[in-house]
Amino acid sequence: MNGSLLLRNARLLDPLTGEYTEGDLRCADGRVAEVGPGLAAADVRTEDLRGAFVLPGLIDAHVHVTASTADLGSLPSSSPSYVAAHSARTMSRMLDRGFTTVRDASGADYGLAEAQAEGLFRGPRLLFCGRALSQTGGHGDSRTRGATVQDDHPCCAGLGRVADGVDAVRAAARDELRKGAHHIKIMASGGVASPTDRIDSIQYSADEVRAIVEEAEAANRYVAAHAYTARAVNRALELGVRSIEHGNLLDDRSVELFAEHDAFLVPTLVTYWALKEEGREHGLPEGSWRKVDDVLGAGMAALERAVRGGVKLVYGTDLLGGMHRHQNHEFRLRGEVQSPLEVIRSATSTAAELLNLTGKIGTLAPGAHADLLVLDDDPLADLGVLAEPQRFRHVVQGGVVVAGTAA
Repeated sequence: MNGSLLLRNARLLDPLTGEYTEGDLRCADGRVAEVGPGLAAADVRTEDLRGAFVLPGLIDAHVHVTASTADLGSLPSSSPSYVAAHSARTMSRMLDRGFTTVRDASGADYGLAEAQAEGLFRGPRLLFCGRALSQTGGHGDSRTRGATVQDDHPCCAGLGRVADGVDAVRAAARDELRKGAHHIKIMASGGVASPTDRIDSIQYSADEVRAIVEEAEAANRYVAAHAYTARAVNRALELGVRSIEHGNLLDDRSVELFAEHDAFLVPTLVTYWALKEEGREHGLPEGSWRKVDDVLGAGMAALERAVRGGVKLVYGTDLLGGMHRHQNHEFRLRGEVQSPLEVIRSATSTAAELLNLTGKIGTLAPGAHADLLVLDDDPLADLGVLAEPQRFRHVVQGGVVVAGTAA
């Protein structure tokens, strides 16, 4: 979108300093054009906010927009057109919740990203990785024990692709990069939704992970790794992974390694809460549901440890199927451990840094995309306002008001 808009008498949040500036903000051609007092523009939608609070559009750095069900193993047998239609609806609702940029952590492809960018459907900007790379029997292998054939046909829906051995993982990484992946996702440990692995398993050899990291860095991209245990987290960080997804069972050494490698942690607390409460009714198999307890209680403790150690934390949700509606509840969960400003940074400026889009998103600075959230209540005083999209006055994307109570 390339809209123009003038917001007057606003309180504008700089997530880096945590301070508000009173003044006006002008958007032109989809970008923030200028910020300051007494701005004027002819023939542009102008709104006097009368002291309302403006912050950058929100960023969710761990979503699965193609996960129309929590039964991930069923996706490859679903019609791609059916899954695409579900994805469009899922993304539209994410925009309504204030998320103007999302990073998909496997499943989405260049087709969805281009369709959103061209305005074929409404939704947040989409940064995709294609399929996640998994070893045989890993978190991205959806086969049950009795299945032998693995169909990773690129036209079928699905979150993972199986590749074993250094040569095969190099080829798989190169293939996803060929298709425009913004990052490469690997499965470095067991997971909840996979049918045959253990949560505490280590996945991929060191040589395989190094090869994937090397390919990503050669393309000026990075690797994100699904990892739960400290053993899996620490090993991934030591091998050059930049972004750890989940990390529920990390330890003190993990915290040190995040600092040493300038890496990021993307906790996804809300998904375990949602899976435990209602995962089965949204398709999560019974065996996977029983695995949730292995990571549910540890997530908050891991967040506390990471906060104490100064780890760079990024907002993520990892919700599946009908549970996507809980996307903003992560703000409440994070707020039990972090200050409101720290949580807001995780969904704006720190997320932008992880996505290599500093200065383009997650900020109100001139030149950034004009993606904004307008609130009547101060989120620094009440973080709960971000957990309740019905309290958003405006969601602005590319300088156009696209959602909110006063859209």
